[in-house]
Amino acid sequence: MNKSKLKQTLANFKKLLIVMVVIGTAKNAAAQQPLRVVVAGLNHDHVHGILSQYGKGKVDIVGIAEPNKQLWQKFGKIYHLPESLFASDLKQLVVQKKPDAVLGYNAVGKHLEVVEICAPLGIPVMVEKPLAATLAQAKQIEALANKYHIKVLTNFETTWYPSYADVYNTVEKDSIGRIRKMVVHDGHQGPKEIGCSPEFLSWLTDPVLNGAGALNDFGCYGADLMTWLMKGRKPIAVTAVTRHYKPAVYPKVDDDATILVEYPEATGLIEGSWNWPFSIKDLEVFGETGYLHALNSENITSRMRENIKGSKKAGPLAEQIASPIAYLTAVLRNKLPGTDDLSSLKYNMIVMEILDAAKRSAASGKRVVL
Repeated sequence: MNKSKLKQTLANFKKLLIVMVVIGTAKNAAAQQPLRVVVAGLNHDHVHGILSQYGKGKVDIVGIAEPNKQLWQKFGKIYHLPESLFASDLKQLVVQKKPDAVLGYNAVGKHLEVVEICAPLGIPVMVEKPLAATLAQAKQIEALANKYHIKVLTNFETTWYPSYADVYNTVEKDSIGRIRKMVVHDGHQGPKEIGCSPEFLSWLTDPVLNGAGALNDFGCYGADLMTWLMKGRKPIAVTAVTRHYKPAVYPKVDDDATILVEYPEATGLIEGSWNWPFSIKDLEVFGETGYLHALNSENITSRMRENIKGSKKAGPLAEQIASPIAYLTAVLRNKLPGTDDLSSLKYNMIVMEILDAAKRSAASGKRVVL
């Protein structure tokens, strides 16, 4: 090869390297960009979380669909949001903005409507727990997700608890033997008693829009955790008792639920209530040789058969599973499958089967076999 050809070859090679670097830099920059999302609804008090994340630059909210313009003013003032961000019609907003995902912060009984709009457009959806108000609605959501090949995920507060992940990982290491019993407590003094907003209460205490009272609101946490600990296996039977301790406060729905979930080799007890003297979210797992108790989001106590007791603070979660937005980003960018975990549609369909069986059991007074 003569010198001129060699120079030309080197020059072309340098150009190719520059192009590759530019493309790689652009891809990395795109990967670092926060998700572009549309928020569907503002009448769920959990929406404060995502709006706070927006204020910190953790997520890019490109639109908020909410028919109640009074909520535009309320949240616009609290979070300094421009009126141009709000719209009344979700479909028009999604078509216009083409977000990476839609986040449902509306009534549980309206989650199906969000998926009906987003699925044909190929837009993934993440809703606040539970997946739906009824099993029938959940089945329609599942059918749409499968037909249009979109992710439909469910966000539970307890999914992001380091202590729960620590308990799960300890069980995975066979440190306490096979699981024999699981106990989950979730509840507080009551949504009205703790000061939930009027717009939240209006649907949370409605049997159609929420599907039940404490049974759906708090029972879903335990059902999700047990499905996770049991690796996505369905229970064989469910028995439930609901109570109505505060008919004057919650005239239309139960305010206390106890759900017994049977597996071939283990039993789960879910206790959800709007009647407790304080707020609690905890998880107990009894194995053949040991016991683990996640007291809250961080602290864990343990006790082994030899009466060896322990306590510790769980370490932080990996970044991509540390928050709902980090997780959603990882799933949508193919860094996590989102198929067999606490937020997955697969697991949450089982959650809905458990809740449906619990409602039927409470109504009939009988054990419901799945």
